[in-house]
Amino acid sequence: MGSKISATGHYLPEQIITNDDLAKIMDTSDEWISKRTGIRQRHISKDENTSDLASKAALNILKNRNITADQIDFIIVATMTADAGSPSTACLVQEKIGASKAFCFDINAACSGFVYSLSTGIHLMQSNLYQYGLIIGAETMSKAVNWEDRSTAVLFGDGAGGILLERTEDDCFVAEDIHSDGGRHGALVSDTKKLKSPFSGTAEEEQSYLTMDGRAIFDFAIRSVPDMIRDVMLKGNLVEGDLKKIIAHQANIRLLEAISKKVKLPFSLFASNIADTGNTSAASIPILFDQLVQSKEIQLGTRDKVLMTGFGGGLTWGAIVVSLN
Repeated sequence: MGSKISATGHYLPEQIITNDDLAKIMDTSDEWISKRTGIRQRHISKDENTSDLASKAALNILKNRNITADQIDFIIVATMTADAGSPSTACLVQEKIGASKAFCFDINAACSGFVYSLSTGIHLMQSNLYQYGLIIGAETMSKAVNWEDRSTAVLFGDGAGGILLERTEDDCFVAEDIHSDGGRHGALVSDTKKLKSPFSGTAEEEQSYLTMDGRAIFDFAIRSVPDMIRDVMLKGNLVEGDLKKIIAHQANIRLLEAISKKVKLPFSLFASNIADTGNTSAASIPILFDQLVQSKEIQLGTRDKVLMTGFGGGLTWGAIVVSLN
């Protein structure tokens, strides 16, 4: 027994901020951003939190499968921009969609979060105890960045996407390769305000923002991700022709091109939507996945194989291959 991906869905906030819009508030330009990143625009939430985006994506998933929220057994939300330290964003999603029977938790693995969460959900389903599980990646990165820092603010956007796992005889799981290196955690940090304690001596601090060593992250990804892709394909006994698509975290189009060259796989295998969405961290893979399903570039039920890979803060990196049973 195992599971299959039986539905997908995503949600992007209505507000679109273009590179030209950013040029009005900081020293940048459309040419500067698009040439270096491939990003032309991003969706930015106005009055929505991460749980709101995740809930709207979840409702779209349920609609696409034509099931009700009370049939869901568990909800996993991958996010680094949770509404709060507690309760989990997944619990807030449970309330918002009415999934009263589900158990819920978050996973914070930054831009690798959806891969980590999908792996966790698939292995939960292999226990044969559950019928349906929602795996969602959701972020409001606009609330974490310093909008006066063009080195980070121009990169990120908001959004949510996810998939429904459904119990089945033929398991969709093919192979995975997942890693962490906390020794390099300083390359990408998103901190929050610390409260003053009368016992710990912790000083009250101002709100701090996401900081990123762009060169260190680029170097890490170009060294680690190709090896990981090769390893997961070896584990799954796969060759290039076995993959329908590679759905990689949408960090930077130049980085994806470099990974493609280093792993010696055609760039046409690498799907991309970064021009329209920017970097949505844990949400980038499931948003793109659903867009590919909606456009019929990939189709559920075909047994085609897709490779999903994420990489980012932690440092974390992971890849998982699933069959679209």
